[in-house]
Amino acid sequence: MHIAITRPREDSERTAALLRAQGHRVLLAPLLRVEPVTTALRANWGAVIITSAHAAAAMASHPALKELTRLPLFAVGQRSAEAARAIGFTQVTAAGGDLRDLTRTIAAARSDAKAPLLYLAGEDRAGDLIGDLAVHGIAAELAVVYRAVVAPFAPALTEALRAGEIDAVLHYSKRSAESFLSGAADAGVAGQALAAKHLCLSAQVAEPLIAAGARRVDVAARPDEAALIELLPPRER
Repeated sequence: MHIAITRPREDSERTAALLRAQGHRVLLAPLLRVEPVTTALRANWGAVIITSAHAAAAMASHPALKELTRLPLFAVGQRSAEAARAIGFTQVTAAGGDLRDLTRTIAAARSDAKAPLLYLAGEDRAGDLIGDLAVHGIAAELAVVYRAVVAPFAPALTEALRAGEIDAVLHYSKRSAESFLSGAADAGVAGQALAAKHLCLSAQVAEPLIAAGARRVDVAARPDEAALIELLPPRER
């Protein structure tokens, strides 16, 4: 299949390599670009929480990093846990990949936390992790350390859609799905864009595509990339 990947470029390379190894053609068409946000952080936290590898990347050169790496860190999944270890965190616990499991993991380990936990997050977030933790009596504070900004709709993606060459588009966030739709409309290929097969990380990601009239929308069984790729048909032998 010819597959378009719309996530930020720094996330796409590993996915592209995996798909190419499975025999697919890949078009990298990032619709968002991630950039760090300057944030002042005080001391005296009980632990650190991240729900994306982007948070770790944004903290790599932060002046508070040395102090923070002395604390336990809770990551939403294995990839974000790896990113945290790569910048110096050693006490890392990875949850199963979604916010509910992350909340359960933190509640089981930090129910007696005496200092608030520090949630290093993006400007746009799904769910209410702070509120979910408060239900368990755990205080946490939010610090925005990165944001995703809209990237231009790639001319190569426009041409591939116009020619009917894209078999499937992988969508990882609601915002990137919305950017795909608006970019396709601006490029005059809205009909071709909707005709492709759309594989979405979650039902929330799929919402704008379904609302716009896309008929071929599949949602991953779990909110992780492995489940998303499982939606692709097996390679013919």
